[in-house]
Amino acid sequence: MGILATAADERVADVSFDDDSLIVRLKDGRTISVPLSWYPRLFQATPEQRRNWKIAGGGYGIHWPGIDEDLSTEGLLRGAPAPGRNAEELHPKSRTRLAGRQASRAAAVPRNSKSRSKARQ
Repeated sequence: MGILATAADERVADVSFDDDSLIVRLKDGRTISVPLSWYPRLFQATPEQRRNWKIAGGGYGIHWPGIDEDLSTEGLLRGAPAPGRNAEELHPKSRTRLAGRQASRAAAVPRNSKSRSKARQ
């Protein structure tokens, strides 16, 4: 018994924004929504600058000429924030969400001092 897989078309069809997110619709019908705070140049851009985007890289990228920003659908699908940027500093909501996630992770990971001390011996 085989599984039929439709070919994914990860090329950009449309780009939009809401107050907190970059939203990219792909040609295959999927929609990617990522926090705008992940991309400081876009976060700080004016609405007019955000609307001025062009499809790049054979359809697999987006370029904003007014702010010199480039994103790929590959990076968006991977969930990759802008490299080397501390975007959480830009947006208070992001800082609050980040602190909550870090607290949740710390609570979920039990600290076992016995196993650590055995590993050191």
